[in-house]
Amino acid sequence: MNLPNKLTVLRIALVPFFVAVLLIPGIPNHYLIAAVLFGAAALTDHYDGKLARKNNQITNFGKFLDPLADKILVISALVCFVELKLAPAWCVLLIIAREFMVTSIRLVGADSGVVIAANKWGKTKTVSQIIAIMAILIFEYVNELIAAGNIAEFSIAGADSAVIFQNIGLVLILIATFFAILSGVIYIVQNIGVINTTK
Repeated sequence: MNLPNKLTVLRIALVPFFVAVLLIPGIPNHYLIAAVLFGAAALTDHYDGKLARKNNQITNFGKFLDPLADKILVISALVCFVELKLAPAWCVLLIIAREFMVTSIRLVGADSGVVIAANKWGKTKTVSQIIAIMAILIFEYVNELIAAGNIAEFSIAGADSAVIFQNIGLVLILIATFFAILSGVIYIVQNIGVINTTK
């Protein structure tokens, strides 16, 4: 297994630790630790593809595993957010439905001997999700610091910091949901020939 694929596997391996830190009660600074773990996992997404292209190590295994690792990481975080009431369930369901649809198209293509790699819209979708997740984790950590009295609470236009962070987080989740739907539609349009020609 080459280095890019090892980085992709590492991204998947970090997911259980991320989920445990986020959901197990009583862990000090758990939002900060979760943000660090998620950030580290997200960085592997940048470097595995970069190294694969630079060293001419692009493989069919990597083309399948890389987007799968992205899905496992992001969906795990978003499901945890629903549990923690940090993201609307309907947004997460739309995002998951999009991922099932795209994965199904990939499987249909694979059955015909066609490897369908991620496109730029899929990457945009992933980046928007990573930004939303990281921002929410950081917002929640700041809220914990405010609650503990470590930093002063603030307000803007009469809204306290918790409400401000909640609203920004919601907007970011909505943006990520929009790009998930948009990229899914574009993915279907671009690969409709694969679906139609499969017997």
